[in-house]
Amino acid sequence: VQTVQCSLKKAFALSLSLSLSLSDSGSHSEAGSDRLQLFVTDTNRQCSCENKLARTQGPGTLNINKPVHIHQGYMQWLWDTDGRRYLDLFAGVATVSVGHCHPKVTAAAEKQLRRLWHTTSIYMYPTVHEYTDKLAALLPDPLKVVYLVNSGSEANDLAMLMARVHTGNFDIITLRGSYHGGSPLATGLTSNSAYKFPVASGFGCHNTMCPDVFRGPWGGRHCRDSPVQTVRNCSCSQDHCQANEMYIDQLKEMFATTVPNRIAAFFGEPIQGVGGAVQYPKNFLKETYKLVRERGGLCIADEVQTGFGRTGSHFWGFQGHGVLPDMVTMAKGIANGFPMAAVVTTQEIARSFAKGVHFNTFGGNPVACAIASSVLDTIKEDGSQHISANIGTYLLHELAKLREKYEIVGDVRGKGLMIGVEMVKNKASQEPLPPQDLGEIFEDTKDMGVLIGKGGLYGQTFRIKPPMCITKADADFFLAVFNRALQNYMERRLKP
Repeated sequence: VQTVQCSLKKAFALSLSLSLSLSDSGSHSEAGSDRLQLFVTDTNRQCSCENKLARTQGPGTLNINKPVHIHQGYMQWLWDTDGRRYLDLFAGVATVSVGHCHPKVTAAAEKQLRRLWHTTSIYMYPTVHEYTDKLAALLPDPLKVVYLVNSGSEANDLAMLMARVHTGNFDIITLRGSYHGGSPLATGLTSNSAYKFPVASGFGCHNTMCPDVFRGPWGGRHCRDSPVQTVRNCSCSQDHCQANEMYIDQLKEMFATTVPNRIAAFFGEPIQGVGGAVQYPKNFLKETYKLVRERGGLCIADEVQTGFGRTGSHFWGFQGHGVLPDMVTMAKGIANGFPMAAVVTTQEIARSFAKGVHFNTFGGNPVACAIASSVLDTIKEDGSQHISANIGTYLLHELAKLREKYEIVGDVRGKGLMIGVEMVKNKASQEPLPPQDLGEIFEDTKDMGVLIGKGGLYGQTFRIKPPMCITKADADFFLAVFNRALQNYMERRLKP
């Protein structure tokens, strides 16, 4: 226990020291000092939000036992209304890509706010065209036509419509455990009962087996494109995955039994987000795209959570699979938390869609475009993708050590700063750890100053998706806290 306490203190001190030095150096100095001084003067604030929230916020919108009332943020840190500081390893669900209130992004927003807040797409203004050119340059040919909307749900709704108009087909396939949004249309794509309501939605959407190499029926030690593999045994060679063949056979079975001969589209996240950072066998998406196109369908990559360098190895998640989609949907990290999203597609598909009028009041808002443009610059200037690769790999390897240490840690997976830790009752059965038990560890971690996320088909997976500005000291602080939270849980479980 003393060793763990020392580790916690040391890691926290390093993390605090580093965040203070960051705020007092380089381009961050003036804004950082002002913010940190403000946080110090606010430490005596008392939280008075809870009763107000109970009166005005819809039930079912908060999924945390003891809500944290966030007051301010800076880079990888958040402060609540009582002045407590938290290391944010969830980034508003993988949304705050370059850091809370990043000085460069904040400056771009302030500059645009003084010039023009809003017009609509019926007028021309430079900010939107500058941004779409910059975004399109980051995508491979022929993905060069950009449609701007306001959320991931809107982006996927639009992609569904475009796919159906272009192909003349109706049916769409997604993977079980996927999340593609919460609108009436997008909930059809989404395959997780927690986000379903007892109303008709998403006609023509079909969910096929997810090729989960940890929890699914097939998988082994060489399946994933990740620094950490499952502990399942298999007889596959490094370059030949038998599990992939089995999952592709399941997809072919669906084509033979469930959908017409011609389909509109396949939607796939390069790594499942809400599903718990589930990764597919190597070549699964490549072979799936081939089968979909043989049936007249378009292949759509949902990059809402994986895009903008979060996976580390590539700027877009689909690039890690060696595929070229017909459309890419994106949101969340696109504007560091400001409401914005996009669909990027080809000229051919765009021409088909021009048969009707597409209009979005707030899509391409000047402030949103200025912020998103600054985010792209900041990702490059701050080396955010490089940070994702390096710190993410370090975290994955260290979390794998905790998997070996604790019976309840079933799987560690992911790429870059898109990480999942799946919890089980025990390794032999792989039975998911009940959500209430996972919640105990979650709350313990939060109470020790670290915010992480929850997900998975059974609510059994921790999701770690921090702003892409965290440091090794931050990672060490989290690892010490998480280790202690796991230890606390195991000690409680052993008590009679």
